[in-house]
Amino acid sequence: MLSLSAAVSGFFLGASLIIAIGAQNAFILRQGLLRSHVFVLCLICALSDAVLIAAGVGGLGTLVSRSPVLIEVVTLGGAIFLGSYSVIAFRRAMKPHAMRAETGNGLSLRAAVATCLAFTFLNPHVYLDTVVLLGSLSAAYQGAGRVAYGAGAALASFVWFFALGYGARLLQPVFARPAAWRVLDIVIGIVMGLLALSLLVRFFAGD
Repeated sequence: MLSLSAAVSGFFLGASLIIAIGAQNAFILRQGLLRSHVFVLCLICALSDAVLIAAGVGGLGTLVSRSPVLIEVVTLGGAIFLGSYSVIAFRRAMKPHAMRAETGNGLSLRAAVATCLAFTFLNPHVYLDTVVLLGSLSAAYQGAGRVAYGAGAALASFVWFFALGYGARLLQPVFARPAAWRVLDIVIGIVMGLLALSLLVRFFAGD
């Protein structure tokens, strides 16, 4: 019973951290609408989260929290990457067109995987939330309870990313119009830009 309670606690805490609109979610949503490499990208996001959660529960969170240099490097790299992607999104919004999976539009598998990994590992919030926060809260459990807590948090990632990736196709009738893609790319550009700005503020505030 204790293990089940720990798993449920980990699931809902993990879900609360990943459901918020962010770089990963915006990217998966767009790829889901295009029906482009959805399974592979959702699997990469979920497995990456599972690995980071396992690391945090295993004690890596303490090491990361004591390594400000690592956080600074990831923060600056993430800001540059997200800022660049924001520019790309705004450029797409200037020339919108209806995109469908069967037209072959979108990124190649290699480019999509590389972009997905960058969104995942060049985001310091991933380390601070997934590794440090989830890892530190797992200290409330011991043995099987701690494992169940981590498993519950990892399960939340699998459920969310696959639901987002495959659920996005339900919105395809809306995105048959170029104007809808313009709005989506503007929103993505704003989200990425704000995230990049917040990372730059954090980076320079730490100096």
